[in-house]
Amino acid sequence: MFVYADHAATTKMSDAALKAYTQTASAVYGNASSLHSAGQRAQEILTDCRERIARILDCDARELYFTSGGSESDNQAILSAAYAGAKKGKKKIVSTAIEHHAVLHTLKKLGREGFEIVLLPVGTEGIVKAEDVRAAIDDSTALVSVMLANNEIGTIQPVEEIGEICKEKGVLFHTDAVQAVGHIPVDVKKIHCDYLALSAHKFCGPKGVGVLYARRGAPLTNLIEGGAQERGKRAGTEDVPAIAAMTVALEASVADMGATSKVLKHLQDKLIAGLSEIEHCALNGDRTKRLPGNTSFCFEGIEGESLLLLLDEKGIEASSGSACTSGSLDPSHVLLAIGRVHDVAHGSLRLTLGGENTEAEADYIVKSVKEVVEYLRGMSPVWRDLQEGRRQYIL
Repeated sequence: MFVYADHAATTKMSDAALKAYTQTASAVYGNASSLHSAGQRAQEILTDCRERIARILDCDARELYFTSGGSESDNQAILSAAYAGAKKGKKKIVSTAIEHHAVLHTLKKLGREGFEIVLLPVGTEGIVKAEDVRAAIDDSTALVSVMLANNEIGTIQPVEEIGEICKEKGVLFHTDAVQAVGHIPVDVKKIHCDYLALSAHKFCGPKGVGVLYARRGAPLTNLIEGGAQERGKRAGTEDVPAIAAMTVALEASVADMGATSKVLKHLQDKLIAGLSEIEHCALNGDRTKRLPGNTSFCFEGIEGESLLLLLDEKGIEASSGSACTSGSLDPSHVLLAIGRVHDVAHGSLRLTLGGENTEAEADYIVKSVKEVVEYLRGMSPVWRDLQEGRRQYIL
């Protein structure tokens, strides 16, 4: 059996999105900046897509900018807010310890430039407290950046409450919503955010295209210079076929969200119940305040890389955490932030399901993980030491 269980890393482009892409690429090949008919037809597609996405996010179409994806959108939002704040003498940025590296690395860059970066703890459940955000804000704060849902452990953050605090304090608020959009309801007005990032390939659209929402009046600094595209805020010829495909994929994901979430929640419950039967393991993140379909576990006494490779031999494609750090030997910063020690964090497994996954596949995952964990522990000197009392169990 083949099971794709790594939807948080990327999703397969839907048939509808692929059709929209190929039809647009074939028929609407003009440059949207050109004045002739072919160019204006491309511009009409962009305008239509912008308006359709705006309706989903509950914003003005003029507040949306097409980008290459979540990382670019996060970068532009954070740098724009930071540099605007610095001009007013505000050089403090408040975020969390579990943000995506698109955020953390940008903050690290700003730290080298003299900004004060405050990364708030999230506790064992992987959720930041809104009151901690409030306490961290002062007169020098330029920006608060808190992701909507975590890409590794799926925990959903209290962004509406945080957004209200930021609005009350007059501080700009950015949220990385890459994992959330298309999977749970997202309304920029309810969140009170000034910036929001999303990426098409997380909801069955194409890779390499995304959106930055920037509230009207929020500062926006160019990352890419060279043209007047996107109202002068993002140079480069727009990828009209990819944008058309993204729009179709997002509309379909939102339309199916209720039914899909119900199925994914059921499969998630099966995975959590089945994997919890393995001794000395632990679910990562809050049990209920998490994305449907996201299940993350740590297993004591094994290495996550070996677990992934053996699962792959059984036809199960999963991950240990973020695809952006899959080549790293370091344990996940997210798992360390929720209190997992290094040895345990190395034995992690992230299973993220999509609408096409079945109950039979969930059962097969549970059976296979149990077999592989038992096999790996059987050859592990660490596990032998634990069983013979030379080491103390952590989980």
